[in-house]
Amino acid sequence: MAVAAEASDQVELFDFDAELRPHNELFRAAARVGPRDRVLDVGCGTGQTTREAARAAVDGSAVGVDLSARMLERARRLSAEQGLRNVAYEQADAQVHPFPPEHFDLCISRFGTMFFGDPVAAFANIGRALRPAARLVLLVWQGRDRNEWASAIRRPGTPSPAGGPDPFSLADPAAAEGVLDAAGFTDVAFTDVHEPVYYGPDSAAAFDNVLRLWDEDLLAGLGAAAAEHARTRLRAALAAHDTGGGVYFDSRAWIITARRP
Repeated sequence: MAVAAEASDQVELFDFDAELRPHNELFRAAARVGPRDRVLDVGCGTGQTTREAARAAVDGSAVGVDLSARMLERARRLSAEQGLRNVAYEQADAQVHPFPPEHFDLCISRFGTMFFGDPVAAFANIGRALRPAARLVLLVWQGRDRNEWASAIRRPGTPSPAGGPDPFSLADPAAAEGVLDAAGFTDVAFTDVHEPVYYGPDSAAAFDNVLRLWDEDLLAGLGAAAAEHARTRLRAALAAHDTGGGVYFDSRAWIITARRP
């Protein structure tokens, strides 16, 4: 699942880009990368959004940053295979990384900014890397109760994260706007994204994908009998969402846009 993308070691085994294809098309349109833009992509994962930005910025450049060395390895390989010369990747924590000041024209992030330990400090650090009037374009999840992939797959009784990084930490528009205002951004706006997420071509493949990506969360602390019950429940949930053309779950996200003064 995309919410675990930065931490996962399974990048070769599941296609996150296929999972998020409808979201990504809307996100790319909102980003509006210009031909001379210098783009920063935060939490870039395997680099799809970074490569798309580099293709649009034909006379500019794109830099993707992520915590996962393995994802960045794949991102570099794909960029080289595709002949992209105006793209680079750095293993870095965007919360504290010393980016060149006032360098970038645009910062984008597809589900990469919800896990900041101190979001105000993190966005302030990103803001210092942006030139005056530069844009910020984020894709983040709306609330857990509006995301079927979370409510249907997560086992009943599993508590929501408390006091720590959370995939839904920017779900509330008032709170998210407050964070960005405090970090120095202006003109904050929200666009609703209502698209499905994709787990695989059929329920069997989806079951394997979900267990690879959610195993620790779904089965943590369970005995053998309870773990088997959880697997049975998961198989039933995935089968119920098998359309015959893929396994899909409803989701809601925000595209958040803002500007550095």
